[in-house]
Amino acid sequence: MKIKRFLNIIIIACFLLISVCFTPGFSHAEYDYIKISDPFLNKIPVAIPEFVGQSGNPAETDAGVKLSDLTSETLAFTGYFKMIDRGAFLEDLRTKGITASQISFKNWTDIGTELLITGGLTLEGDVLMVEFRLFDAYKGELIFGKRYKGRLDDQRAIVHRFCSEMMFRLTGKRGLFDSKIAFVSTTTGSKEVFISEFDGYGAKQATQSKSLTLFPSWSPDGASIAYTSYKKGQPDIYIKRLNDQSEKRISFAGINITPVFVPGTAQLAATLSFEGDQELYLLTQGGKIAKRLTRSWNIDVHPTFSPDGQRMAFVSKRFGNPQVFVQDINSGSARRLTYEGKYNTQPNWSPAGDRIAFSSMSGGRCDIFAINPDGGGLTQLTHGAGSNESPAWSPDGSMIAFSSNRLGRARIFVMTASGTDQRVLVELPGEQTSPAWSLALKNY
Repeated sequence: MKIKRFLNIIIIACFLLISVCFTPGFSHAEYDYIKISDPFLNKIPVAIPEFVGQSGNPAETDAGVKLSDLTSETLAFTGYFKMIDRGAFLEDLRTKGITASQISFKNWTDIGTELLITGGLTLEGDVLMVEFRLFDAYKGELIFGKRYKGRLDDQRAIVHRFCSEMMFRLTGKRGLFDSKIAFVSTTTGSKEVFISEFDGYGAKQATQSKSLTLFPSWSPDGASIAYTSYKKGQPDIYIKRLNDQSEKRISFAGINITPVFVPGTAQLAATLSFEGDQELYLLTQGGKIAKRLTRSWNIDVHPTFSPDGQRMAFVSKRFGNPQVFVQDINSGSARRLTYEGKYNTQPNWSPAGDRIAFSSMSGGRCDIFAINPDGGGLTQLTHGAGSNESPAWSPDGSMIAFSSNRLGRARIFVMTASGTDQRVLVELPGEQTSPAWSLALKNY
């Protein structure tokens, strides 16, 4: 599947349908199991038996195994859930049934299950119908159930839609399952932008610059990426529409780097040096200068915006070493945010607006930290495992992607917002750096 088709998540817009919701009136507040901001969150034990085919034919059986495995993998990715090994299960729902009246919930609570997910499916030709049910095992109650229809190769999309609904019921947020991650990779021998799904699946090359390509950034609608490329011999900014592969070049004398879209707009903030030093400017959709944002007459780079677009964090050397600053867009008033550490860079503002992640260098090695926009609550998230850079928040604020060389070559890693469950996300030939996480691409 070509990159220009990436917005059609496995081509479900017309074919993948939600039908009935099996349970009335449960609000996510009644099932407030998960506190995303809780750094001491205990993972919720979840049991997911193999989904049951209605006809019992081999194709349905195979699809049932794949669907249940995909659901387990997707939920485990969030860091909120602990999957109970199927070898511990005390009953087989393939013979008993998947509805509340057919389930002996004590058999599930005896092995520590708190949430039970059952699934049934029918497969007629290439048409797949899947029913999901989420139960509170201790209460013996159905939290919700939904039925989804699609093609056989829509299985990932079907699972993602269910998981999105499940996270909404449990947290009040849809989760990250419809987001994408852009990053820089040397897989082709030069630095190019690649794009994968939220969990690293299906990574595809998005640029063909055959030169140095840096600083990918998503447009708010997920339809475009901005980046810096040297393919014309100097660092210019490009905006690439992913549906038709069209590009717009933005070039001023000197350097043109670190482009970032302003939330909810088509405007860009970027570092330009056409007036001599490196300062931050606001650019129109057409690439014209709308406003000069910083006036320190020193190096100002790496802008990132609060969700409402009214404040900007950035890196400045105005007091000597690189530090993170926060500036009010309307007044232009700026204040220093980071004081600990002599080299703090690459800020990224959380989608909730309450935290700013950044990279801090000490002893030639970088670690990821997070801090409140008022300067309080400084927290170190990575500790002594290689050099860790370029933090990027997931659209729901629950996870952070980053680049680390702890395995030797630089790879894209992911962790929870509190720094737990750190693991490699993308591992391609060459090195992978500079992750950028899109907003969720669909709202249900």
